[in-house]
Amino acid sequence: MAMTTALSARHLTRTFTDGALTIEVLRGVSLELKRGEFVALMGPSGCGKSTLLNILGLADLPTSGVIELDGEVLQRPTERQLRALRRSRVGYVFQHFNILSTLTARENVMVPLLLNGCAGHQAEERADAALERVGMAHRCTAMPFSLSGGELQRVAIARAVVHRPVVVLADEPTGNLDSAAGERVLSLLEGLVDEGVAILMATHSEVAMGRCSRVIRMKDGVVL
Repeated sequence: MAMTTALSARHLTRTFTDGALTIEVLRGVSLELKRGEFVALMGPSGCGKSTLLNILGLADLPTSGVIELDGEVLQRPTERQLRALRRSRVGYVFQHFNILSTLTARENVMVPLLLNGCAGHQAEERADAALERVGMAHRCTAMPFSLSGGELQRVAIARAVVHRPVVVLADEPTGNLDSAAGERVLSLLEGLVDEGVAILMATHSEVAMGRCSRVIRMKDGVVL
């Protein structure tokens, strides 16, 4: 059975201006992710990987080009549309976790559900199920300062998938972890792929790349 397209991008460009200077960060990037694909995004620092992830994650808009997410073509979307899509169809895993320090592990995972209007008790149940899935149910009431880097990243993955996205974007998710914690995070991501989620992971790690089914390489704002 053929895999369906979860996310595609066609001819994306992104330029920034600094006074009279125009900086081209992305220069005509096209790519496609299928459901159930685990794809590595590799390239030297400064090649545009993070900018591309931000655009694919709908946190930024391209200067030109078209994005199609889960069958919906996004042309001149409003901020309201982008916000709704970010909350329903996209998950994001950051290198530095981006966990809210004043909330417990459970409360951090509940945040995207509450923003989507989910009732409190339902959000708590789904957050607990997501934490169970990543092996963190026993730390659901822990504050972030008491968690290791690997534990924080597992909470971050639970938060990224609790709303059941079709695409997960991961920016160096093992970059701040030791090898054992990094291995566990990669295994968790592989489990999502087995369920049909598309994952695009920016990484410098050859070990992480080796776990992926395909590699997209970038240099100087273009896909090679």
